[in-house]
Amino acid sequence: MMNAIKKIGVAVAFSPRIEAILAEAARMKKMWSAELILIHVGTHGEKETTRLNQLLIQTGLNNSGDVRIFWEEGKPSQRILAICKKENVDLLIAGALKKENLLQYYLGTIARKIIRKADCSVLLLVNPSPTPQPFKNIVVEADDRPHVEQSLHAACQIALKDQSSWLHIVRELKMYGLTMTAAEQCSEQEYEDMRHKLVQSEIETVEKILQEIPHEGVKINIKLVSGKSGFELTQFTQRKQADLLIVGAPERRFSFFDRVFTHDQEYIFADLPCNLLIIHPRKEVAHG
Repeated sequence: MMNAIKKIGVAVAFSPRIEAILAEAARMKKMWSAELILIHVGTHGEKETTRLNQLLIQTGLNNSGDVRIFWEEGKPSQRILAICKKENVDLLIAGALKKENLLQYYLGTIARKIIRKADCSVLLLVNPSPTPQPFKNIVVEADDRPHVEQSLHAACQIALKDQSSWLHIVRELKMYGLTMTAAEQCSEQEYEDMRHKLVQSEIETVEKILQEIPHEGVKINIKLVSGKSGFELTQFTQRKQADLLIVGAPERRFSFFDRVFTHDQEYIFADLPCNLLIIHPRKEVAHG
């Protein structure tokens, strides 16, 4: 769960957004009182060392005794994930493009490869700022996927820490179309009763999970959607102008059907509506 964050990894690339990425990482470090591990894969010389040291000063990370730097060579996604595994990183922060173009979609960006193979939670920042702001409008997916409880727990924790304005919990109405089609021969009142029971059942499922999670003071809105939930989730997030979307980690191996036809969460990864936190709790390990 998010309260177990002790180590935060940061994928560092010398791009125009590097200062903003480090500033956001500094905010996350302070939020969780965590150790920071910076990982750069690529050219490493005096120029890069000097530049990174300057950035650490600019972002206030230079005097922190719990910031370490790893200079790596090789394939970026492989080396970043290897260091995260070796160092028992709980949360990996990386920059991401808001929208992938056709070439990037088929070749796979570094961020996409990290999403698929990371053993820890991943925070993708689509619009990092040198002056980071709290997450004020959070959307979290609450479907029956792995880590749904952890996703809701993380959402509530962040909403409390950032004093967010709203936490929107989105859940799919399972079998809604089939159930309503089967009810077409019912009277109008029976139809509405069936629909109400279906909606109420899903709301109660979410509320039951929330009973076990501290969230007093958080303004919560439970939103039920039907249809392709990944698409609906993205659309809802955009309408609410959310600044953070939280989802559970995708399955490691998609079926043949999912490889041929767009997997549900691929709607999200291909066109990020905002910053994206992917929850993938690591197995209990001893932090060194």
